[in-house]
Amino acid sequence: MRTLDGRYRLEQRIGVGGMSEVWRAHDRVLDRPVAVKLISPGPDGQHDTVDRIRTEARNAARLVHPNVASVHDFGTSPTLPGRQLPYIVMELAEGETLAVHLRSGPLDWSIAVRVCAEVAAALAAAHASGIVHRDVKPANVVLTPAGVKVLDFGIATPAGTSDPLPDGMLLGTPAYLAPEQLDGAAATPAADMYALGVLLYYCLTGYLPYQASTAWELLRARRSRPPEPLPEIDGLPPEVGELCRSLLADDPARRPTSLVAALLLAEAVDARVYVPMGLPTPRRPAPTSPWTERAATEATEALSLVDGSARAD
Repeated sequence: MRTLDGRYRLEQRIGVGGMSEVWRAHDRVLDRPVAVKLISPGPDGQHDTVDRIRTEARNAARLVHPNVASVHDFGTSPTLPGRQLPYIVMELAEGETLAVHLRSGPLDWSIAVRVCAEVAAALAAAHASGIVHRDVKPANVVLTPAGVKVLDFGIATPAGTSDPLPDGMLLGTPAYLAPEQLDGAAATPAADMYALGVLLYYCLTGYLPYQASTAWELLRARRSRPPEPLPEIDGLPPEVGELCRSLLADDPARRPTSLVAALLLAEAVDARVYVPMGLPTPRRPAPTSPWTERAATEATEALSLVDGSARAD
């Protein structure tokens, strides 16, 4: 057992990444379960890294949305002399990750579309606040009794990175990197949308849009050929398949926005999603098609709702 700052008692390690680990913990002050992410600042530039993580935690804490795991607190704990271990306290999302569910194969198409609609709604809220997730993947999506919770918004990776392969993504999830990120461009909302396209494809089929046995083989395949087309899925609305193809476009400008994606996916399964108010009319991906026109109309109507929610029906 270890207690951070006399408040957060670490109970069980529930996740490990390249530069961090996540613990189930108990907040002794508010008497509630929480998740604590311990982040290694690395041997070089330690103070700058701690300041950056603090800034990212502050940005993420401003993001309030039913499909986002909230950030509660930030702190540092001494490890070796002169070294501080930064940690972030987050909402504990009770449930299993999407990665666990996908081990048994693809989801029913209606469940897959509903899950991705809620992920897209979470991204829409983040993008409206100037936050790019940069690591959308099944392991960062938790299915709870109340719906989807997306983890790790803007935490532990610098905003607007220009590195071709951001920390943690090459080793863990190269398939979710947008093509422009492989070429060294900064992460943008459009990069999140590419990752959402891969996520949707994976949920519908149980495999990635590029077949490869190693990370480097996967990266080479993505540079040399287009993604595998979606197979025929009985009952899947054609507009969902077209959305998936558009999200996987090489050109970031051709990918639908998170708002358009959230509303179209929600409409396909008659679900409710919560989108931010005050956004401009969504950009229509080129070339336009009936589903983009309808989704843009739905988005415009949604922005006029008082509670910021939209029902696609």
